[in-house]
Amino acid sequence: MSFTAEPRTVEQFALYLSELTRWNRSFNLTAVRDPAQMVTHHLLDSLVVLPHARRPVADIGSGAGLPGLAWAIARPELAITSVESVGKKVRFQRHVCRQLDLSNVTIEQARVEHFQSDTRFATVTCRAFTSLQRFVDLTRHLLAPGGRWVAMKGQVPDEELKALDNSVNVESILPLTVPGLDAERCVVILSEAG
Repeated sequence: MSFTAEPRTVEQFALYLSELTRWNRSFNLTAVRDPAQMVTHHLLDSLVVLPHARRPVADIGSGAGLPGLAWAIARPELAITSVESVGKKVRFQRHVCRQLDLSNVTIEQARVEHFQSDTRFATVTCRAFTSLQRFVDLTRHLLAPGGRWVAMKGQVPDEELKALDNSVNVESILPLTVPGLDAERCVVILSEAG
């Protein structure tokens, strides 16, 4: 992964991780507790997929704001809509957006199947959200014509890929290397068939 960050961006990442560590003590936002592991398991894990993002972006089931907030910090020109149903995670994301003055992020508290938007998204992404077919089914109403689903996965999800129906085209399955993380990662990029 090649990524060069401006000093202000590095400061924003540091503040994001500091707030995540602090909030995590009370609100259990993520199972990862060690700040150093948060860098690899959350931040870098999210950033390796950033080259596949086209704006506008919908981050589905975003939890503590991953990958959406990480992408918003790294690329302020990206318009990100974060969709999360759990109130404490939404409150955390809104707090971080205020702290970091992230004007390119909209946070919506909703179950994705009930979320309606006037915007259609060029990128609909998720990280450890659900199976590929369920992800597509729940978010099809949000995808712009010509848009792509960008699903972050661990190992290549062979069974999930076999279960996709004919309305979905598998554009690519790309292995990812996360610096400092000794685990399999890939991104599955899908689009509407035909």
